[in-house]
Amino acid sequence: MLLLLADYLSQYYRGFNVFQYLTLRAILGVLTALTISLMVGPAMIRWLSQYQIGQHVRNDGPQTHLSKAGTPTMGGALILVAIAMTTLLWSDLHNRYVWVVLAVTMLFGVIGWVDDYKKLVLRNSKGLAGRWKYFWQSVIALAVGGILFATAQTPAETQLLVPFFKDVAIDLGLGYVLLCYFVIVGSSNAVNLTDGLDGLAILPTVMVAAALAVFAYATGNFNFASYLSIPYIRDVGEVAIFCGAIVGAGLGFLWFNAYPAQVFMGDVGALALGAALGVVAIVVRQELVLLVMGGVFVMETVSVILQVASFKLTGRRIFRMAPLHHHFELKGWPEPRVIVRFWIITVILVLVGLATLKIR
Repeated sequence: MLLLLADYLSQYYRGFNVFQYLTLRAILGVLTALTISLMVGPAMIRWLSQYQIGQHVRNDGPQTHLSKAGTPTMGGALILVAIAMTTLLWSDLHNRYVWVVLAVTMLFGVIGWVDDYKKLVLRNSKGLAGRWKYFWQSVIALAVGGILFATAQTPAETQLLVPFFKDVAIDLGLGYVLLCYFVIVGSSNAVNLTDGLDGLAILPTVMVAAALAVFAYATGNFNFASYLSIPYIRDVGEVAIFCGAIVGAGLGFLWFNAYPAQVFMGDVGALALGAALGVVAIVVRQELVLLVMGGVFVMETVSVILQVASFKLTGRRIFRMAPLHHHFELKGWPEPRVIVRFWIITVILVLVGLATLKIR
């Protein structure tokens, strides 16, 4: 929106041409989303508190969590508002990738909102039935995969790239649609499972989004793509602004979500942010790198899978409690220690992911 305005004004003053630079708009996107989050956050927390939209805490979990009962949740709506407003303000609205990533994020946010609304407002402890949640997640992911496959203009847009190997690209054909399904739905639920401690999910999300912004910029720039030996995908660089919006909105939310949290994001935020990371990784062709950089999300998900499988097959549990962060809490780790150590792990994994740009 502002890009169109700047383009119009540039005929009267050439200084407005500076807004054509993607890097500047990405930085402004971070700052805009951060400002919106910090400004709207206090009012949203007061509103959620006023209507008693608070967190329910399981009695069988860590006892330290009992004090969190009643903490306002559904704060993820704040993140989505900041992301949407920022993306619409600073992105090129003629870019199809911008609309794809924004639509997926908002639609998954709607699924999470319905789930939270049923649990917190209607007092339905089960929320949105699991089968319906996965059904709508699957419909959206498969539809997006089909759209991206049908509109692909080069073979690179539907190939699976293998990190550290510049000449290894696997042609997927229609398997690309299935890949989209697994990446988007898997990433969405992985972030949702991780969102169990104050700030645990949001900062890794911010770090992975920042790294994906680098991938988006490099992939959409012919010179950088050639130098780094990665496929060049025209127009995908604009997604860097969307990633910047996630970074800014996430940091703004962390201001209120840091231990001890004043607000939780709820499914409305966690499902949407996970889907956002998944769809961005798809359009920049870095699904396997996302698996590395989002290693904390992967560990949390695998811990749940192993716990359920072990209990059903043997009647015994591998972990004291799943997801994994609860296991460490029950071992005696203070909550801030678990959070910060998981953050440190994410920093390392994100750096490894970024290294794949050059080590090929």
